[in-house]
Amino acid sequence: MTDHRTLLERHGEALDLFTDRVHAVRADQWDDPTPCTDWTVHDLVNHLAAEQLWVPPLLRDGATTESVGDAFDGDMLGPDPVASWDTAAAAARDAFREEGALDRTVHLSSGDASAPFYAGQMITDLVVHAWDLSRAIGADERLPEALVDFALSEVRPYAEELEKSGLFAPAVESPADADEQTKLLNLLGREV
Repeated sequence: MTDHRTLLERHGEALDLFTDRVHAVRADQWDDPTPCTDWTVHDLVNHLAAEQLWVPPLLRDGATTESVGDAFDGDMLGPDPVASWDTAAAAARDAFREEGALDRTVHLSSGDASAPFYAGQMITDLVVHAWDLSRAIGADERLPEALVDFALSEVRPYAEELEKSGLFAPAVESPADADEQTKLLNLLGREV
């Protein structure tokens, strides 16, 4: 189990990584396709922005997915996608860094979970989608080793369940000599 300090470091690094990629999106790339089926660059960044906006009510306020409802459905990016992302990322970062935040229980759609479990899911989502965004916009696809290692250890125990959810493509068999990043991406259905 990762200690709280390390978990917050990984969360901050993952937010910074995705933020760096969002800031690299050119004005003419927002409608470009991504490795995520049926998602444009705008859709991908919007998905992650909405995920970050969920953090304060779920983590800080103890809200349930039912009580928040559809507040974060639709376009969360508006006319300035980069500024909207920055605002959403800052809100999530602040909520996770609040005193005692990682000692709380979070009411997710899948049931109650510990805040560290929720943080682990958020980190993994940011890391994998940073690769998706990098590929879509032609940015550096190399992910930081510490984040890859964290995400791989996070997702391995429940990887088979992800495919069954219908939200992830089937895992891709990794070559025998695959590095950890390739194993992570393949596990989550990405062709590298």
